[in-house]
Amino acid sequence: MPTPDLRGAVAIVTGASRGVGKGIALGLAEAGATIYITGRTTAESIATAGAPEGLPGSIDQTAEELRALGGVAIPVRCDHADDEQVAALFQRVHAEQGRLDILVNNAFAIPEGRITGPFWELPVSQWDVMHRVGLRSHYVAAVHAAQTMVPARRGLIVNVSSFGAKIYAVSVAYGVGKAGVDRMSRDMARELRPHGVSAVSLWPGIVRTERLLQQPDRLAFDPTNGESPTFSGRAVAHLAADPQILARSGESLVVAELAAHYDFTDLAGNRPASLRRS
Repeated sequence: MPTPDLRGAVAIVTGASRGVGKGIALGLAEAGATIYITGRTTAESIATAGAPEGLPGSIDQTAEELRALGGVAIPVRCDHADDEQVAALFQRVHAEQGRLDILVNNAFAIPEGRITGPFWELPVSQWDVMHRVGLRSHYVAAVHAAQTMVPARRGLIVNVSSFGAKIYAVSVAYGVGKAGVDRMSRDMARELRPHGVSAVSLWPGIVRTERLLQQPDRLAFDPTNGESPTFSGRAVAHLAADPQILARSGESLVVAELAAHYDFTDLAGNRPASLRRS
């Protein structure tokens, strides 16, 4: 299947300095979309304080890569734990574009220190960190997006979740947060459907993010046969271009299964297998 044509479409991708968020922005750029990319890491912040946790990437670097692919990229520094910054982001997009077609809620906060192990051995604060940016922040952004999409009677909200919503992964707090994302997507879809707006959860597989490649032991995943971040981006691009997307609204969709359905591949021309368990 050819690359979707999203020229003229306006998207927001949260948490796009690196990882899955960056990959999704890259996939939308391949399709020619106009993309607002958010994150806390900028070229200026790296020059001043260094890269967070030594990880590469910033919203400015992501923007350069998107433009090289033909996308229109607008980096916006935004801390998604701050509701006022989130509101300002959506106000800016509305003022500059007058429309919003795609919201990808990807921003996620990983607590400091050890994050795997029995819940009674981990700080209770990890619950708040993961759920404030990764569940609540998705809800807040979706509220703003819906206020633009519902009157226009079009739009797609993609909430990035994981197989951790269904099976044990990382920790109790992580799994509960991802299960909450899936439930939120289903309930949002129910309320948005009469207005022509779709909401889905997206389940990438094991993604070769910068963090995973540098910290495989901390995250307890083996990146050897994983997916590129762009694989998720191609999935979102095909969903956004699908005229029948409303029929799938409310579902939790596996990236690898979407690749088979829409006939697209990962960067190397391969198609990673779904990790879904029967």
